[in-house]
Amino acid sequence: MSERIIKVGITQGDINGIGYEVILKAFGDGRLAELCTPVIYGSSKVAAFHRKTLDLPAVNLSQISRAEEAGANRVNIINCVADDTKIDLGQSTEVAGKAAFDALEAAVNDLKRGAIDVLLTAPINKANIQNDQFHFPGHTEYLEEHFAREEQKALMILMTNDIRVALVTGHIPLAQVASTLKQEDIITKLLVFNAALKKDFGIVKPRIAVLSLNPHAGDGGLLGKEEQELIIPAMQEAERKGVMSFGPYPADGFFGSQMYESFDGVLAMYHDQGLAPFKTLAMEEGVNYTAGLSIVRTSPAHGTAYDIAGQNKASEESFRQALYAALDVFRNRKRYKEATANPLRKQYFDKGGDNVKLDLTKDDAETL
Repeated sequence: MSERIIKVGITQGDINGIGYEVILKAFGDGRLAELCTPVIYGSSKVAAFHRKTLDLPAVNLSQISRAEEAGANRVNIINCVADDTKIDLGQSTEVAGKAAFDALEAAVNDLKRGAIDVLLTAPINKANIQNDQFHFPGHTEYLEEHFAREEQKALMILMTNDIRVALVTGHIPLAQVASTLKQEDIITKLLVFNAALKKDFGIVKPRIAVLSLNPHAGDGGLLGKEEQELIIPAMQEAERKGVMSFGPYPADGFFGSQMYESFDGVLAMYHDQGLAPFKTLAMEEGVNYTAGLSIVRTSPAHGTAYDIAGQNKASEESFRQALYAALDVFRNRKRYKEATANPLRKQYFDKGGDNVKLDLTKDDAETL
């Protein structure tokens, strides 16, 4: 029996940036529409404007009114914005922010009712998208409010096939990092990261490297005490809960010596500590993945890139890799769920001897 084709919701992002450029370039390769059923949330007229401005080969966009109408082997698009929406390439405008939010909201509503399977978001401008419904530092926090399981936190992971970098603190000012950092947050992020590496990436026993906050890991307290007072105790508590973590490592030596190659994931304390080296290593093919959600969401690792918008200079590789990653994670979650659906009952040894004890119900015992 053939596997069901995965329906991928794609939000247009900021219409004045490079979102449509990378979307159209990627789907200029017709083979992508054979791997999944893409549903773009945006505007066919805005897409046509970008194609003509950039002089790109035509991509046949099939207009639909609902995600359920999406056809296989074609690129579908749902119009979410007004036909007269004004485009100002390379500029941050209120109109562009509204168009980005309208597309995102439509896709999220379809995710909630199961009309699409995964979400791939083109880059937004975090300032112009702000409104009464979107009062967050970015996609991660907005999606956390809608799709986080109970009180679980979302986790931003920047990834390629070779490296996965996650963050304890995200989009906050650098001056607030030390005061914001809490032991319980480090524990939570380690647990979410560990679970994602298992369920979403198929790694049986993940090895996670933890970076220090201070230079030289604090130099025994001379350059800061967060390592001894927060990070190491958090790692120890996470270990008691089944997480294999190592460190904390000074970030400069860790990346400079390519130690990341020995680990399945790297947990950084703050945004630029993890993402500056990551984007140096993998900007072209990097993917932003949001772990800890009930749904699968990926995004290119780059931003709106206003400085090159409309110039046909943007690479679609990060977008393409984000699409592949969404499909892979969706399938990995399905396999993990199937593999763990009917676990065997626990067996354990009595502390006083070598007799195996079986955790059986009364009905089980009567059938033996």
